[in-house]
Amino acid sequence: MTQLHTKTGPAHIWCLFTYLRLQHLSIKPHLAPFHEISNLVSSSLILIDIQELWLAYSVVDDIRMQSYSCHIFLFNVDFASGITASKEFKGDDMKVEVATEERASLEASGAWFMEEKRLIRKLDRRILPIACLLYLFAYLDRSNLGNARVLTGTNDGKPPLPTDALGGDPTGILFDWVNSAFFFSYILCQVPATILSKLVAPRIWLALAAIGWGTCSTLMSTGFDFGGLMTTRVFLGIFEAGFGPAIPLYFSLFYTKEEMGLRMAYWFGFAAVAGAFGGIVAFGIQNAILPFSNWRLLFIVEGLPAICLGIMTFFFLPDRPESTHYLDEREREIAIARMNRGTSGDVGAVVNRSHISMAFRDWRIYTGGVIYFALNCSLASTSAFLPTILKTLGFSSARVQLMTVPPYAVAAFVIVLGSWISDRLQSRGIPIALASLVGGVGYLILLFVPTNLHARYFATFCITSGTYTSIGIIIAWFAHNLGSETKKATGIPMFMAIGQCGSILGSHLFPTTEGPRYIKGFAVCCGLEIFGALCALVMTISYRLDNALRNKLHGVPKEDARVDVAEMADKAPTFRYII
Repeated sequence: MTQLHTKTGPAHIWCLFTYLRLQHLSIKPHLAPFHEISNLVSSSLILIDIQELWLAYSVVDDIRMQSYSCHIFLFNVDFASGITASKEFKGDDMKVEVATEERASLEASGAWFMEEKRLIRKLDRRILPIACLLYLFAYLDRSNLGNARVLTGTNDGKPPLPTDALGGDPTGILFDWVNSAFFFSYILCQVPATILSKLVAPRIWLALAAIGWGTCSTLMSTGFDFGGLMTTRVFLGIFEAGFGPAIPLYFSLFYTKEEMGLRMAYWFGFAAVAGAFGGIVAFGIQNAILPFSNWRLLFIVEGLPAICLGIMTFFFLPDRPESTHYLDEREREIAIARMNRGTSGDVGAVVNRSHISMAFRDWRIYTGGVIYFALNCSLASTSAFLPTILKTLGFSSARVQLMTVPPYAVAAFVIVLGSWISDRLQSRGIPIALASLVGGVGYLILLFVPTNLHARYFATFCITSGTYTSIGIIIAWFAHNLGSETKKATGIPMFMAIGQCGSILGSHLFPTTEGPRYIKGFAVCCGLEIFGALCALVMTISYRLDNALRNKLHGVPKEDARVDVAEMADKAPTFRYII
């Protein structure tokens, strides 16, 4: 048996079990009294500090703590191979006994833990691919105007969209309005659409939304004038309003607050993937020989897959945990327990009117909207004008399409990494602030380094990585901190709607007449990125102070204890915010 040597207190006893393989040992702060732990390769360890009365037992890949007031119980899934005690240990220092009931309870906890892990993997396999692919094509369909603006026929010289359908548009104003038309309807429809989504099965709601926006995007290929393009963009915004804000609400039904950040990163990261993928598709279409303009084929190629995905969503996406047929009875029981672990309240097809009112009176939602406004101004500018900005660096139209790929590819990696760190630290505000500052640095480079092409291209990496990461994390932040389902269904689209006003502003910051420097556009986006970072820090301080006050008045709640948010949503005394 492996021997352990420690600096002992009044009495320490070490129990080493050799029948459990320790896959990953993570020492918690409670184990500070133990100074030297060595030679742990294939065994599971139980450490008991008699003085502090702490029991640490390993469950597959985590060290879990439990405190006892009088007796300390030892357990193992199989049998203990031995006990090594320090020389100072006295038989009357403590009573050690094997408790059948406690052992069964702990074994049950281990079994539940394993079942829960299997359930999470099963949900990930079904939910994430569908949700991520839907967002990939949703974002392609809203942002492909940027590629269409510079997309010419390489072989036959067919004109890009402004020349073909907007009469040349020498000032770029008509293109700006076509681009921003999407956001007007998107903003107006977000709140009512997301509240209404609570009353409809998720797979039906999301399927109809995908089929709708895919149809609108495909019909954009038939636009021959300003009015036709404006109409299709308005309806595109209506259908996408039923998708974007509904996904964070849908994810919160299946994932806990510790898991949301990374899942939202996977989902929102596909916006960056869409930027890279869109550039590759546009490059391929640019070389096609067609009887019509190449940009029209772009809308068809990126619109039809959304319709097919919508049909798949109807058949394959799970509904709510309590009603989905994708899970068996045991899995449904675990999923419902997970959903209720943090909060319990207005679940199902129920709308709490008082929580809607609370959302409209919550200043933090409006502050979050200001942050989202700042980020979306940059995001919309990047999506619609990155090809145009890159063209000012001297690249050809064909090469511009390919040069948009690396910044988006790096952004997709950074958003996952940043959100993983955010989940591990259970911190949202500070990562948002840091990522926003990175985006601000990118705009500063574009402002003050006008001739160095390498530096300016590097700036696009900073802008995409910083902006996309911030947006992914802030969505996860509000997906937990609003408490009840109704307040989430109201508050999430509220702050998103406020934020999308930034997209309208961003659509008008880069008129053709101000190229190639675009000083006004870069300066506005830079200032907003920095202001958004400051607002995120204000929110962090506010949440921290609120948590501290509730701990002082009501005590520190037990970890994973159920919080009843049916009446007060996030204002419930035992509810704690993620900071």
